[in-house]
Amino acid sequence: MDNLIEIQCPICHANLWVDIEKKQVVQHKRSERKTVSSFDELLTKEKQKKEAVDERFSQAKSLEQAKKKKAAEFFEQTIKEK
Repeated sequence: MDNLIEIQCPICHANLWVDIEKKQVVQHKRSERKTVSSFDELLTKEKQKKEAVDERFSQAKSLEQAKKKKAAEFFEQTIKEK
């Protein structure tokens, strides 16, 4: 049993038991998928995802505007020094 390791697939989250000497998968157990219980629950999750994306977009836009403002200030400062 010392030559077996258990790992979890990062993609499908299945449990795999691998024989490290033979370099073979000895056993495979699928993970139980979470199912959406209702259409309303699915809509709520999708709405939350959209809100999160919108929030990240507005944060990125604000950051980009701040960068432009800082660059313009730096440009004005360098022109005044010359």
